[in-house]
Amino acid sequence: MRWMNQIIVGDCIAELNKLPPKSVDLVFADPPYNLQLGGGLTRPDQSVVDGVDDAWDKFADFATYDKFTREWLAACYRVLKDDGAIWVIGSYHNIFRVGTALQDLGYWVLNDIIWRKSNPMPNFKGRRFTNAHETMIWASKGPKAKYHFAYEGMKAMNEELQMRSDWTLPICSGGERIKGKDGKKAHPTQKPEALLYRVLMSSTQPGDVVLDPFSGTGTTAAMAKKLGRHYVGIERDEGYAKVSRERLASITPFAEDGMMDGLISVKKQQARIPFGYVLEHGLLKPGATLYSTGKKHAARVRADANLFAETKDANYIGSIHKVGAQVQGLPSCNGWTFWHYSEKKELIPIDGLREQLRLSLGDLG
Repeated sequence: MRWMNQIIVGDCIAELNKLPPKSVDLVFADPPYNLQLGGGLTRPDQSVVDGVDDAWDKFADFATYDKFTREWLAACYRVLKDDGAIWVIGSYHNIFRVGTALQDLGYWVLNDIIWRKSNPMPNFKGRRFTNAHETMIWASKGPKAKYHFAYEGMKAMNEELQMRSDWTLPICSGGERIKGKDGKKAHPTQKPEALLYRVLMSSTQPGDVVLDPFSGTGTTAAMAKKLGRHYVGIERDEGYAKVSRERLASITPFAEDGMMDGLISVKKQQARIPFGYVLEHGLLKPGATLYSTGKKHAARVRADANLFAETKDANYIGSIHKVGAQVQGLPSCNGWTFWHYSEKKELIPIDGLREQLRLSLGDLG
């Protein structure tokens, strides 16, 4: 299949219609938001904000935008497998119109997820609330579809608590932000990899086909490749596609020897940091080995944030706390202080990674 694991350049609707029907397990779509800015955005000091003013985000009116939305959603419906699902992200400018189109076309809404930005852009004019979130709609092809949801895995990633529908994650910035030769960001709406990590871990399995019809600089494809999924990206801008291909060429998938298997069961004043956040933010990778002090015990990190420990008596799979207790034969264990990662032949407690995230993410309450 020549279209598999490719970034296809072209109009998304035309290219979607070329793909085989019922060939895709999951669609993640980050369509134009139709921001309707109506002029440049400036800070109080009159400096210009680098917002989204590209031609691809401009539509003549709502009717034109609605027609475009229905056409690409219908094309996605055709290529989705019967038990497939779709995620669409948007802001208040477009997400309600997208939701209506989804339901009108026969999709069945499963959840709306609030992506709460821990570091949002401020409201410079002071005439509205700071826009600190975006909304994702997760939907199946119909009410009887047997879509995949890694409930236990999401719970494991969230310190044994049910994963909620409000996700606090930072916007794409710093070293993750892809920049051109001129030093400016390559794409104005690049999404953080942590967001796609959680989306793909929750609703796909290794080997699934993930499609992004508005691929941009390839964040969806990049995370799919890292997690052992197949990807298809459609992007009409050759410049963005070139950036995506270069990005994908540099990626080595995470460990594939069991660490990528399907997901399985398993201080009040400070922000609670689940171990899954450590993986989402790339501080550890699936397949990494953790050790107890003196390397008496060892365990490997799975993509769902569970640990796998193989001993002479038994094999254990579970959270950092559960496996830490099991290998010691104890009723409980603080996995954050028990487990260490190796760096330059030195064992470092993973609790330090939690502290790094607390500093970078701020208040997660």
